[in-house]
Amino acid sequence: MHFLYPAFLFALLFLAIPVLIHLFNFRKYQKVYFSNVQFLKEVQEQQSSRRNLKERLILAARMFALAFLVLAFTKPYIPGKNGENAGKQQSVSIFVDNSYSMQTLNSEGTLLDEAKRRAKEIASAYNINDSFQLLTQDFEGRHQRLLSRDEFNDAVDAVKISSQSRSLQQIVGRQQSLLDMHKEAMRSVYILSDFQKNMATLQPVKADTGMRISLVQLKANTLPNVAVDSVQLLNAVHRPGEGEKLVVRLHNYAGETAEKIPLKLMINGEQKALGSYTVKARSVQYDTLAFSGLSAGWQRALLTLQDNPVTFDNQFYFSFNVKQQMPVLLIDGGIVNPYLKAVFATDRFFAVHRVPDGNVDYSALNNYPIVILSDINAISTGLSQQLKAYVNKGGTLVVFPSTDADINNYRSLLQPMGAAYPEKLVTEAVKVSGINLQNPVFKSIFENFPQNPDLPVIQKYYQLSLSHSNRAGALMSLPGGKPFWEEFSSRKGNVYVSAVPLNEGFSNLPRHALFVPVMFRIALLSGHDQPLFYTIGKNETIEIPQVQTAEKQLLKLVKGTQSVIPDTKQEEGSTLLYVADQVHEPGIYDLKKQDSIADVIAFNDNRSESDLSYLTSAGLAKLIPQATAVLEGGKGSLKGAVTETNFGMQLWKLCIILALIFLALEILVIRYYKTDRQRVSQPV
Repeated sequence: MHFLYPAFLFALLFLAIPVLIHLFNFRKYQKVYFSNVQFLKEVQEQQSSRRNLKERLILAARMFALAFLVLAFTKPYIPGKNGENAGKQQSVSIFVDNSYSMQTLNSEGTLLDEAKRRAKEIASAYNINDSFQLLTQDFEGRHQRLLSRDEFNDAVDAVKISSQSRSLQQIVGRQQSLLDMHKEAMRSVYILSDFQKNMATLQPVKADTGMRISLVQLKANTLPNVAVDSVQLLNAVHRPGEGEKLVVRLHNYAGETAEKIPLKLMINGEQKALGSYTVKARSVQYDTLAFSGLSAGWQRALLTLQDNPVTFDNQFYFSFNVKQQMPVLLIDGGIVNPYLKAVFATDRFFAVHRVPDGNVDYSALNNYPIVILSDINAISTGLSQQLKAYVNKGGTLVVFPSTDADINNYRSLLQPMGAAYPEKLVTEAVKVSGINLQNPVFKSIFENFPQNPDLPVIQKYYQLSLSHSNRAGALMSLPGGKPFWEEFSSRKGNVYVSAVPLNEGFSNLPRHALFVPVMFRIALLSGHDQPLFYTIGKNETIEIPQVQTAEKQLLKLVKGTQSVIPDTKQEEGSTLLYVADQVHEPGIYDLKKQDSIADVIAFNDNRSESDLSYLTSAGLAKLIPQATAVLEGGKGSLKGAVTETNFGMQLWKLCIILALIFLALEILVIRYYKTDRQRVSQPV
């Protein structure tokens, strides 16, 4: 047995007080005169014996009561696992999981309510002079300090549900960063969570061996859940009134098939599509929603499914822009190409801007989803570098060599992008042998493809290089599989390279029936629009078309009464936004420059919280080898378990009970043990 405060043992010296009182009888006796003292001696002996026994019992009761009272103040205990640190200053970090999954219910209410209650129980197990840190999924700056017990309890009461979701390594690392500043105290870490599997890391959690880590797993009821993980529009460019197709990714996280889950699409407050889907257990399913009738401008879209009782992931936001016109940039050697001009003049949706290669505004390149080069003998180094940067950011470049092309110059342009380049001029007359119907360019051109199609005829052409890892697919090919019109991917963009210039002396491609629809499809598949949505909690950079601001002008993300000022960085042709952890609520935000809307951006919660499957105790022990205990909520108060772990078996309550028992015995002896009932027998 050990004592938490052994200095109080000196108080045992006070046990001498009742002994001294009983040794010296300070009562003054009153004289009583008797007329006959014949039997006085016998009466005195009998009464003195009973009185001495009573006084000894009272003395023993008082001494034991006082002794156990003193021992109670010393807080005796039988050492536990961490009993050697009892009595030392403690710094305790308690993590309360407040992610979306903590909204689920068990017999105690919501898991978050239980976690808050358990956190207070843990704090109450420590001494009043110990200090505490409260940490939540938000990783707020105000939680990076130590609190008193009362301040800690107030902070716990203020914890609310958060959209953030952290891994166990991030949580332990954050707790350690604060406790490392207080190494003079004993450091203890508690993590209260449901421990979803998404919190696990590939490697075991690394932590300082000087920290004691305890895990408290809160058990939730098993619930079914279906969520929309992501969406994608099939059309890269959106035209007013044109039909659209939205591919929706549905994920069933439960172990049972989800039957007929209703799904509704709202755009700008109007219902555009409705469906009902069945998703197999633990599987992903892709479905397509078709809609039309969109007007020009920003589209604020919301997908809603009805999936009770888990509702925090039943909504999915996204946004996109329907453009009144699509800008197209034509760059030539100084002479307008009549075929390209004629192609894009047939549809007013395309806003064509033509410039010679020496007058290109490099800063405006990113404003064009597609750039078409034609009839340029030699491309300048500056233009080559800018076109490479343009493609890397997601632009589409179409290259038609000139009739007198500088082959080495074109190689310098195309080879760094991973695209094919002209190697030599071939004067052999051939005919295009086939087209790749699997390429997205041709997917919606033909209703029925003829068996013997009329394909372009070639008089002469530039032989294109063959080996390229970035080859995305052939549009058209020559006999022997030689490339004629090829597509290549380069970073975020695409490059289309033709083996012939747009000149009838090389081929009949400019007048062929396929030329116009192929050019339209390439243009409509081009574009580097921003993503349809972003995920809260991911440190993503948002790239938008360049927005020029004055020195004192600020860009703001606005949703209702909420306003976020992101960090901005201007790059050539684009503006980068950094929101970090400033966005906390999902929804659609307007990016405002003063009173005008520069962009519309959608944010959704991290869908990792949707998977309501949890780590087992054995899994947690492997994941965090330093953990000294894996406790389960719902099994009585944690205060006793924490106290026993840190301080051993506490005996001070037993001491108080024994002290009260001996005080009660003293009272009983004084009241019911009588010494004046002794009878003296008299002779007849």
